[in-house]
Parts: sequence; C-alpha cells; structure tokens
Amino acid sequence: MTDGLILYVPGSVMILALLIKAPTLRRGWDQPLMRAVCTLLVVGCLVMFLAAPPTISAVNRLTGIVNFSAPLVYSALTAFSGSCIVLVLHWGGGPPAVVRRATRLTVAVFGAVTLLIVALFAIGDAPVERLRDLDTYYANTPWLREMIVCYLLAHTVGSSTLTLLCWKWLLRVRPSLRPLRTGLAMIVLGGALDLGYLVTKWMAVGARWAGRDWDGLSTYVAPPFASAAALMVGSGFIVPLVGGSAAWRDFSQYRRLHPLWKALRGFAASSVTIVPLTWWSPIGIRLIHRESVIDDGILALSRWFDPAVRGSAYEAALGQGMCEARASVVADAAMLAAACLRREAADLADGDGEPPGEAGQGLPEPYRLDSRPLAALAREFRASPIVAAVRRDPVAL
Repeated sequence: MTDGLILYVPGSVMILALLIKAPTLRRGWDQPLMRAVCTLLVVGCLVMFLAAPPTISAVNRLTGIVNFSAPLVYSALTAFSGSCIVLVLHWGGGPPAVVRRATRLTVAVFGAVTLLIVALFAIGDAPVERLRDLDTYYANTPWLREMIVCYLLAHTVGSSTLTLLCWKWLLRVRPSLRPLRTGLAMIVLGGALDLGYLVTKWMAVGARWAGRDWDGLSTYVAPPFASAAALMVGSGFIVPLVGGSAAWRDFSQYRRLHPLWKALRGFAASSVTIVPLTWWSPIGIRLIHRESVIDDGILALSRWFDPAVRGSAYEAALGQGMCEARASVVADAAMLAAACLRREAADLADGDGEPPGEAGQGLPEPYRLDSRPLAALAREFRASPIVAAVRRDPVAL
C-alpha cells in the first residue's frame, strides 16, 4: 500500500473534486463542457489508481493474464491525454461547429491509439510480470516495444498540446479573471512537471535501446513527476469551475470582510443582539450575517464620526495620486478607524461624552447596504497606510 500512496493521493483528490462538483455536473450534463469535466476527472482517477503497483498486481492476479495492467494503464493514460485536450477545446469556446470538429478528431486519434496499444499487447509476448519497470524491461521486445512507443508518443503529443494551448490562453486572459488565470497557470505548471515525467521515461527507454541501463529514471524518478503533474492539471481544471461558482464568490466576499467584522462586532453587540450561527450554516447565510454585523457596527459608531478626519484623509489620498472613488473609500475607512478609537477610549473611561466635531455624520448609504463597497472599505481599513496613520494618531493628518 505504501508503494501506491504517491498515486493514490492525487487519485483521491480527483475523486473528492468529482464528488464536490457532482450536483453541478448532474444539472449541466446536457452541456458538452460539463461532460468533458466529468470524463477528465473519472479517467484521471482511473489512471492514478490503476498505475499504482498494488493495483497492478491485483488486476494481473484477478484476470489471470500476466501484465494485463500494462495496456489498461497505457490506454487510460492515453484517454486522459485526449480528455484534457477535449476539455480545453470546450473550455476555450469558439464556433460550435469548429469545437465539435476538433473534438471528434481528438477522440478519433486518441481512440485509435488506445485500440492500437491493446492490439500490440495482444500480439506481443510479456511472460514476466513487471510491476514498476515494464517500460524498460520490455523496451526491446517486438510489438511491446511499439506499444510503449505508442503510449509515450500519444502522451507527449497530448501533454504538449494541452500545455501550449493553456499557455497561449493564459497570456490573453484579463487579470480580473483570477480563477481562470490561476487554473491555467496550474495546468501549465502541471505540463512542465509532466515534461519531467516524459523526459525521464524517454531517456530510460532510449538507454535500453542503446544497450545501457538507466532504468532508475523510469522506476523511481518518473512516478513523482507523474503524480505531481496529475494533481496540478486536475486541480487546474477544477479551480476555475469552483472559483466561478456562487459559493466561492460568497466565500471570497466573506473572507475579505473579516477585518471590518473583527473591528466592529464588539460595537454591534453593544447596540443590538447578534444571533449566533450554527457551525453548519451555509456560506451564503454566513455572508449575510457578517454584513449585518458590520452594518450594525457602523450604525453604532455613526455619532463618533469626525468629518474633519475624513476630509484630511481624502486630501491625503488624492495627494498620493488616487482616483476620487478610491480616495473616498480610504477617507471613509480612516474616519471609521478614528471612530473606533474614540469609542474605545470613551468605553474605557466609562463616559458618555460626545466626540469632537460634527456628530451624526454617518457613512454614505451605499457603504451600509451594498456589500461590494463594504469589501473595498474592508480592504482599505486593513491595508491603507493613511488609515494606519490615523490609528497611530487620529489628529496627525
């Protein structure tokens, strides 16, 4: 079992991804993209589990055919290479007729290679079971040699095409599409790792053809490359699909609001009763709850807002070259930070005194009601140097 962990782990990750996306895949089964995603994950899981030495031994024993796992693993790996290209074709979009034509061509080519691998194994002779080094052990055996070359060529073409397509696409994608850029970058990195796998395999097989023994490259160096590459490529396809979902957007928003929530929850609790959430509450409910706590905290601090602090921060932000919209957010964050300090000081003194300046000058209405400005407010509240200066000395600006 220990020998197979290096492949079982990424295989398990792919199964987890498949289970997570199962509801979406089921609802969108009529869409070619969803079918391509499902095919990729299923074939990827099969490759990882079938290629592990314990599984190879078990399959050979159950079928009663020595080295039966060889064409099985090579066929699954070839199908995985073709599935990656098909998914990229659907993922990238384009005229439906062109995508369908390219998909059919890819399926036909890789399907033919898969059948050829099975046929070559059937007419070849592999009497000695090899769990880890079949590529090099039979590198000079008639028909099996051709089978090994077929699977390596198919995998080389598939991996190179996938990496090149994703690299070109990555260069064209707008920076604002972060989940897509992240997924493409992971696939490109996975392609680079897969290149390491292919190089070591080709070198080891080529060394056998030249009469040398470099089997260690294929037996011990190549498997970690394959495992890491499969994990990166599989994750790269999942990240944009998960990252573009409503649940992921809610989670991202929830996480970005944490600085404001942490700073204001105490003030909100002093003015209203905060209903606790259960641990199983969905992320959408948690986001609404966090936004409500922030709004209540802002309302509780409204009479402590000092327009003079806001004005000074606004001018300082403009002086640093910020646009008016961002300067306004920085100014509101600075005024809010100063209000927190004044309220904390008053609470420590057990006083009910009014803050200096004009009271009742609350934040503009959008910051109370719209979560998107709240996210910008939270970002500046946490990271703006101007807000940090206000925290150090509210009258320094």
